[in-house]
Amino acid sequence: MMNTNNDATRENSDIDGHDDRDVVLCECFARDGLQHESAIVPTATKVDLVRRFAELGFARVEATSYSNPKVIPQFADASELLRELPRRPGVFYKATCANVRAVERALADVEAGFGANEISLLVSATDTHSLKNLARTRSDQWLNIADMASAAAERFRLIGTISMAFGCPFEGAVNLDSVLTDVGRFRDAGVRYVTLGDTTGTATPRVAADLFRRMRAAYPDVTPIAHFHDTRGTGLVNYVAALDAGVTHFDCAIGGVGGHPTKVKYGGGHTGNVSSEDLIDLFENMGVSTGIDMDALLETVELCEAALGRQLHGRVSRSGLNPLRLEH
Repeated sequence: MMNTNNDATRENSDIDGHDDRDVVLCECFARDGLQHESAIVPTATKVDLVRRFAELGFARVEATSYSNPKVIPQFADASELLRELPRRPGVFYKATCANVRAVERALADVEAGFGANEISLLVSATDTHSLKNLARTRSDQWLNIADMASAAAERFRLIGTISMAFGCPFEGAVNLDSVLTDVGRFRDAGVRYVTLGDTTGTATPRVAADLFRRMRAAYPDVTPIAHFHDTRGTGLVNYVAALDAGVTHFDCAIGGVGGHPTKVKYGGGHTGNVSSEDLIDLFENMGVSTGIDMDALLETVELCEAALGRQLHGRVSRSGLNPLRLEH
């Protein structure tokens, strides 16, 4: 049953330095969202959007990726974008890093006086996806993770990300005990935030709640982050299940964009993230404070649609915010 008093989200009244919110949301439009796009979005547009995400109240913003520009040209401007971003107290700008070279680039930008203050270290729950997405086996990538965490030298907040944590389109079901072992490996590497990624939208609420409860019990000093995709329309219910299991950190993307890199297909149909505007509207109407400026939210959705030149997938952007939210 849903915890309507939100006790599970109030274990720490000061969540990542924001004591006026119950949950911390990470806006992923500019990275996970744009990796799916074949058309290159201008750097100035990205900078404007990331700045707006921070102004909206997102405490975490996935800004870019230090990926190989030959593989994902969308992020060839990673350093240029980060150089232009105005810093805001209490806001973490995340950059994704797939290897040691990427971490070295992140460190070089920090030494130059700009850059990300949070980096994501990637691993896959299955070998087949690891080879397709990272060009490494899982065992090789874990050796890579150790080198990356060491190279980061405590200059960033480290986020461990486990892709395909709830199932893989190439290998099928994933052993949940193996996923928990991976959480422990991240912890042993000094990582205290770990994202469980439902990369292709195969999770169900019961499995999601069970895995997050087990993770919190086994590693109470690791902050779990939920990252669900809405491939089969189950994203919102999985987030509510994770919330009820005590999770306070969630990823989302305005317009439900993203899914997979343009050169690595995980399946057909809609593969995107859960729409930020839909998740925020739901949480706020449940009495869960997100800290997001609701009045400016839909205007930002319009700017994201303009940047991509099409209508996106969010429901709230079409129907409007729930008119009863103040009563709720």
